[in-house]
Amino acid sequence: MNKNALTASVEIHQPISLIWKIWNEPEHIAKWNAPSAEWINKKIENNLIEGGGFLYVMAKKDGTENFDFSGTYTEIIEHERIAYTLDDERKSLITFTGNNPVTLTEIFEPVPGLDVTMQQEFCQSGLNQLKAYAEQFNK
Repeated sequence: MNKNALTASVEIHQPISLIWKIWNEPEHIAKWNAPSAEWINKKIENNLIEGGGFLYVMAKKDGTENFDFSGTYTEIIEHERIAYTLDDERKSLITFTGNNPVTLTEIFEPVPGLDVTMQQEFCQSGLNQLKAYAEQFNK
């Protein structure tokens, strides 16, 4: 991870087993993986094994912006951490700490040349969406 890595974090009041499932299963990812209601996931693939890959095709509903978010998993420790390398070689680490509440932290290398504040806010907003989605389930 480079020294310019950004961090976003959220505390979710649910068991780790539920948070892990929501983070990794495509049917759940589709419900939370967007920074706002303007965005949708047009396609989600997730092969959660070391050496496996993932692909999220994200787009604004109005069609003005879209991008693929894809990479390869480099480390998976169930209920603890997920590390991956994106197709453009940037690295990310997701950690899951605790059990009800769970602190989910994402450390990621930003896209060079894009506003880092915007990237930080985009990631944090996605985590906030995850929290809202996860906490709607009965405890």
